[in-house]
Parts: sequence; structure tokens; C-alpha cells
Amino acid sequence: MTLTQRNLLTILALSALVVSTSACSRIRGHQGYIADNTLVDGIQTGVDNRDSVEKTLGRPTFVSQFGSQDWYYVARDTRQLAFATPSPTAQMVLRVRFNPDGSVSAIDKAGMEKVAKVKPNGDKTPTLGRDRSFLEDLFGNIGTVGGAATGAGTADNPN
Repeated sequence: MTLTQRNLLTILALSALVVSTSACSRIRGHQGYIADNTLVDGIQTGVDNRDSVEKTLGRPTFVSQFGSQDWYYVARDTRQLAFATPSPTAQMVLRVRFNPDGSVSAIDKAGMEKVAKVKPNGDKTPTLGRDRSFLEDLFGNIGTVGGAATGAGTADNPN
């Protein structure tokens, strides 16, 4: 092999290595509302109303369906490695509460302390009751429901 062929092979091997390792890089993502702390801090209780909050912060992520009409602004930052499940790194839930007249009564902010971690318990979901096999579930009810002659009464036969 000549020197130029070796250089070309080395460059190709290094570029293949760079391309293959870049697939394992962490992917950062953002979902939801993009908060500007200056604008959020500018909302004042008793001074602002629904219209001024919408002009300052924009439309909410969602509005509560029950009780008072609270507005929620939700944002989440995630990190994920290749094809793994994304995991949250930061979260912000901003709740703006309104009085019946439409003025702001309170502003609450929550973060990562509201994220729940759910860990499945193996391949089966534990339930209360009997532990039956597939065939018992399939054929278990044969004969347990009363037939026309025995079981439920009719208008002619009240038994």
C-alpha cells in the first residue's frame, strides 16, 4: 500500500467512527411553554386580569375544566440517549388563579417536585382475585350460566 492509500483509509475509518459515535449523543428537547421570567414576574395579583395576562404571557397551555377557571402554563425539558425513553431534567408548571370578576388572585409555580416516577412491576400487573390461567379464563364460564330450563325465570315460569 502506498502512503496516500493509507491516509485515505485512515480518514475513512476516522469519519466512520465519528458518524457512528454521533448516534449515541444525548438529545435535548423542550416541550410546552417557553417562559420568560421577567414577564411572569410582571403579573401582579389584584392588578392584572384575564385579558392582560393573555397579552403578557400568551394563551395558556390549558384551562381548568372544574371549579374556578385557572390557567396553566406547562413546560418540560427532557434528555434522551439515542432510542431510550426521554427523562425529564426540568419542569415548570405556572398556575394563574382568577377571582370571579376576572382579576388575578394568585400565581403559583411548581417544578420537578411534581414529577411522578412510575416503575412497572414486571410483565404482569398484580390484581386482586384469583390467579387463573389463559385456558381457565377461556373455558371457565362454561356451565356456570343457567340454561333455559334451569336458571332465570320467565313470565310463564317465575322460578
